Amino acid sequence: MRVIRNSCLAYFLLCAGLVCLLVGCSTAPPAITAVPKASPTRAGATLDAYQSQTSIFGVAWSPDGKRIVSGGASNVVQIRNVATGHVLFNLRGHTGEVWAVAWSPDGKRIVSASWDGTAQVWNATTGQHLLTYRGHSNLVLAVAWSPDSQRIVSAGSDHTAQVWNATTGKLLLTYRGHDGTISSAAWSPDGKNIATASFDQTVQVWNAATGKTLTTYRGQTSRIWSVAWSPDSTRIASGDEDGVVQVWYIETGSYYQVYRGHQGAVQALGWSPDGTRIASGSWDTTVQIWNVSSRQTLLIYRGHGSSVGTLAWSPDGKLIASVAYDIQIWQAD
Repeated sequence: MRVIRNSCLAYFLLCAGLVCLLVGCSTAPPAITAVPKASPTRAGATLDAYQSQTSIFGVAWSPDGKRIVSGGASNVVQIRNVATGHVLFNLRGHTGEVWAVAWSPDGKRIVSASWDGTAQVWNATTGQHLLTYRGHSNLVLAVAWSPDSQRIVSAGSDHTAQVWNATTGKLLLTYRGHDGTISSAAWSPDGKNIATASFDQTVQVWNAATGKTLTTYRGQTSRIWSVAWSPDSTRIASGDEDGVVQVWYIETGSYYQVYRGHQGAVQALGWSPDGTRIASGSWDTTVQIWNVSSRQTLLIYRGHGSSVGTLAWSPDGKLIASVAYDIQIWQAD
């Protein structure tokens, strides 16, 4: 892991509860065991839990909903069969903690982002390592695919977001609009724009082809940890260190809704596939599902015993995978 050069990033590590990881991590993957839960299921009921000896930071579903990929403090990326809990592949190539993972929309590849300063691309079917991207000068904390699976955006503590060819690794453009660590990045479902959230307390929306800034949202007053697009690409949800989620229109920058259900920073956000609900995960150890229009809290999931780092809706909108020191899959519908 590279030396951290500024106090902002040191605070990032401290608040995330990850200082213990600086002591050192084993090169072997964590021992993870599937723990099936009793049925019948109900809204919010845990279906499976995969326990780990080290923190897990990133999780994503395959487009067919049959597999999940995760990465964390062990430096290893794991692909797992959801139905059986069986680990299909342990992908080794990173020399630092894996902070984020993303599955390509066509289902063929996976990208992982690491504190070792690289993003790496893997074959999702065979586990073969395909590409290492080394364009960043410090920690890589966010990755996202373009809807056509041809490009990847990566971002991190060097204050840049970089768009590159997912097959060749060729850099296509570098976005330099932020003045702080970029903690989250998301590609709009229509493929036109990218949103990046930063510790500079802004979310910036920019054209994915040209890098031109379209909107800078300044409605939040603390470090922003997470960002997610609505399925129709018209609104963005962003979560900050004060535990506030704001939903706003990209065309005008005006806010649509504010949700204040959390008691800690909102590090994870996901919009349901049907666009009616948002799931938010927090340092307060909960995941909360709420109605986008009314702000009504529909469910508070309390299955984790530590800060929730990432979450992902299953493609059919019925399940959520969320991570802390474990991966939990639970009923959201």
